[in-house]
Amino acid sequence: MALSKDKKAEVVAQVADLLGTSKLTVFAKYSGTPVKAMQELRHQAQESGTNISVVKNRLMKKALASDSRFKDADTSLLNGQLMYAFNARDEVAPAQVLAKFAKAEPQIEFIGAFDSDGQLLSADELKVLAALPGKDQLRAQLAGTIAAPLSGFMNVLSGNVRGVLNVLSARAEQL
Repeated sequence: MALSKDKKAEVVAQVADLLGTSKLTVFAKYSGTPVKAMQELRHQAQESGTNISVVKNRLMKKALASDSRFKDADTSLLNGQLMYAFNARDEVAPAQVLAKFAKAEPQIEFIGAFDSDGQLLSADELKVLAALPGKDQLRAQLAGTIAAPLSGFMNVLSGNVRGVLNVLSARAEQL
């Protein structure tokens, strides 16, 4: 069913808002993906704060043109059946969600992405980006790195105490 002019304007405004707040907007081909799989993708994406939308490319181009950061963006890649993944909190989450989902649904194919500055990223750059660890994983690695010297120091200190306890217990067994 065709969208009315008012509904199209509303969709353009919603997409422009998502573009304005998104740190990374990934677009990918999804043709041949079952509806149930798309629903599962939306559910998985929502857990990471990613919003998956299927928008007509013409409306997406209008939304891009309405934002000054994207006015000069190359929109030649925006053709065919595309889905768009937006995330306002994490720069790599949209790419990671789609890459993970593409393992189960191989018809999902990266086309490109726009970063928050309006730069176009290629599909190859997105694959590299998707392989990076997420923010939570990086935070955990940082905490582990910071805690490692302290942990080592505690092991050294407890080694001395253990040595004394071993000597005392050996002495107690001799008596």
